[in-house]
Amino acid sequence: MVGKRLVAWGVPVISLWMLLSAAEVRGEEISVESDRWVKRNAQVTECGGRKCLAGFAYIKDLMFDDGTIEVDLYVTGDRSYPGIVFRMQSEQDYERFYIRPHHNKYSTDALQYTPVINGIAGWQLYHGPGYTGNAVFPQNQWFRLRLEVSGRQARVFIGQEERPVLVIDNLQHGVSRGTVGVFGPPDGSAFFSRFSFQARQDLSFDPPPVEDSLPGMITEWRLSQNFSLMQFDLEAEFDVDQVEGITWEDIRSDPTGLVDIARYRQRKNREGDIVFAKTILRAQKDYVLKLNFGYSDFAAVILNGKTIFSGNSAYHYRDDSFLGIVGLFDALYLSLHEGDNELVLAVAESFGGWGFMCQDGEEIFKAAGVKEEWETGADFLMPESALYDSKRKVIYVSNLDQSGRAGPQTRQFISRLSDRGEVIDMQWVTGLANPTGMVMHRDRLLVVERPGIAFIDPDSGRITERRSLPSPGFLNDIAVDKKGRIYVSDSRQNVIYRCAEDDCEVWLSGGEVLDPNGLLADGERLIFGNSGDGRLKAVDLESGEIRTIVNLGEGFIDGLQVDKEGNYLVSIWQGKLYRVSPSGQAVKLLDTRAVEIKLADFGYIRDKGLVVIPTFYHNQLISYSLQE
Repeated sequence: MVGKRLVAWGVPVISLWMLLSAAEVRGEEISVESDRWVKRNAQVTECGGRKCLAGFAYIKDLMFDDGTIEVDLYVTGDRSYPGIVFRMQSEQDYERFYIRPHHNKYSTDALQYTPVINGIAGWQLYHGPGYTGNAVFPQNQWFRLRLEVSGRQARVFIGQEERPVLVIDNLQHGVSRGTVGVFGPPDGSAFFSRFSFQARQDLSFDPPPVEDSLPGMITEWRLSQNFSLMQFDLEAEFDVDQVEGITWEDIRSDPTGLVDIARYRQRKNREGDIVFAKTILRAQKDYVLKLNFGYSDFAAVILNGKTIFSGNSAYHYRDDSFLGIVGLFDALYLSLHEGDNELVLAVAESFGGWGFMCQDGEEIFKAAGVKEEWETGADFLMPESALYDSKRKVIYVSNLDQSGRAGPQTRQFISRLSDRGEVIDMQWVTGLANPTGMVMHRDRLLVVERPGIAFIDPDSGRITERRSLPSPGFLNDIAVDKKGRIYVSDSRQNVIYRCAEDDCEVWLSGGEVLDPNGLLADGERLIFGNSGDGRLKAVDLESGEIRTIVNLGEGFIDGLQVDKEGNYLVSIWQGKLYRVSPSGQAVKLLDTRAVEIKLADFGYIRDKGLVVIPTFYHNQLISYSLQE
């Protein structure tokens, strides 16, 4: 594994001579006819007017850690998976990036990073943001592919593009060293030429997203050795501890809850390998637990000696488009008895990744000091935003009611509640067109609706003015600075508008503004949630200079407030609440993703340290107190 001297097929890939030669690494191009190539099912051929390589080949005299790797690639568009291998410690352990040239512009996995661990390319386990992405590739012509590597991060560029098409924030072999090469099929569908590399220590990467884990993930397991898949009838009841010769190793999942079995076990049996993983579920009383889980490729679930599930999630098993990606896509309802309950998973591998994950589907994560105070009934219609009016001590709630968009466009409404969550008037202001964000300014309530901004008298509940914005797509949130200038985010148009007096215009756009949502005016800056790249950003109100505060990762950055200490409270619509310091240190306060409760644009009652969270599809509000 990482950091060890590994041998493949009896041939050491890393040698003392290679270690000594590492100091001599320079940026250079390696001819396809060089004797430095170790060819595994590869050959020198001709394509597109060039001599080139086809197949799997790597450099035999190189130790590479950080730097750039470049190669010209020629693909026909037929099914193939050509790309670059790097930090290769053996023919069984390396990092791999490849493309799927047969995928079209609508595919989300035309780009793929995967580790190869103990000979298993785990692409079914490592999928989604940070592992896969999209791009359109030229066919039947040469194009440039560039990979930049630094520490645990890497990024991929195609052609002359200045922006990477894929950013990999968590290389699964960690900070490692090894040789480099190319990997493709020798069947005439992909070719490589002009291969080069350069050792560099000066590459600059943005900080990776804050480390995150889902609530309720089961992380502690005991893992058996390999057995032949043909050895067991998993439909029959049996005690796994009575399996002849079984031994157990204590293991932990990775921070996401994933157990990549290849990190612990190599494939041994041609007819298929199976391992058992077990854990103890302790129950204070008899109850039914919702267990969310995912696996690759085959799994049986055994509870207290009884098989309660078996399934096959292998590549193409269910239909020709089925990938067998691992995620929390399935659920079981486990009847637990008081005391200890033994949960066993039998997991078999055929291709593309060997692993599993399990989650308590009823777990809500609350940091120390976070306490639920009250919740309303499910009487709202997609509550999207909550705002506290400190003068009147009431809470306003916008009811988006997206289902109403197909009908009359002005049937949605604002609700009014007490600061204890009691509904004063469910339909306090009516006649709105799918209202979202709100802000108080000069003792008026400003509400974003589909065409623009509605101005409401908070004493009478009367709409006193409406202002349209130019070419709106999906107007979302609103903020007002010290000079009275109004800012509105448009998540669909990728712009932020600014309104001064009666004039509204596009103020911010471009590559730094992608799916903007939450807005907050904070002194001389506008803080905004840039959901397109998962970053909380600050823009100087006068110069327009933008800087990233923190990378929060995947999700819609929705609610933004300032707490009593000057930190930012930030909600991710999918179910997370963070406290972020002005310097960018993020602490997760709340996580409701396991129970699928959304955390939309929340209100904040400063003197009570209370957040009031609209739950969107759950049609209720939940309030939590935060210990500052």
